Amino acid sequence: MNERTIVYRFKNGLYINLTNRCPNLCTFCIKTKWHMQFDGHNLDLGGREPSAQEVLEELDKELQKAPVQEVVFCGYGECTMRLPVLLEIGRALKAAQTVGKYPPFQIRLNTNGLGNLINKHNIAPELKTAVDSVCVSLNAETEDLWRKLVCPAPGYENGFQAVLDFIRACANEHFDRVTASCVENTGANPQAVQQLAAQYGAKFNEREYLDEP
Repeated sequence: MNERTIVYRFKNGLYINLTNRCPNLCTFCIKTKWHMQFDGHNLDLGGREPSAQEVLEELDKELQKAPVQEVVFCGYGECTMRLPVLLEIGRALKAAQTVGKYPPFQIRLNTNGLGNLINKHNIAPELKTAVDSVCVSLNAETEDLWRKLVCPAPGYENGFQAVLDFIRACANEHFDRVTASCVENTGANPQAVQQLAAQYGAKFNEREYLDEP
């Protein structure tokens, strides 16, 4: 198997694979059926989660090669489970841009929206210091369907409202963009999810259902 990847290029972005841990086991998640591979990259960290310094060094190498439109916290895990490391990386990138070390780019967090529940406080104000936009996998329009689709771990069974509250908290922090999404062909009603997202201050995106790599 190819060496583990902690930073990888995809389209016009650099993606950060910070952890493989996640409190959800979504029925549509590709990390199992794609055997932890993505676009030729091995995203299996083997339990060895990278430090902020390791990530920043890898990002610097890539940013020196070619500019990107965005840097995204998005691997095969929930990045807010490593909130202090996420914040350190994001703040360092913002500081580097302030002094002109890199051409401008946006910093985005892709998340399942359980960060407040994971960290036991409202993390949106902290995130605002480290990322520019937030994309939340809302996935369903009702709590029952959410549980069915995301299969939350013990302690997170009632997380649907926490996801909605997180979306609202991010919207209240005036991020450049807050987006809530669902995956097509899972049983979720995209129109209903869009309406719910709007109620909590978010834009909407319907994600493609991915099957075979």
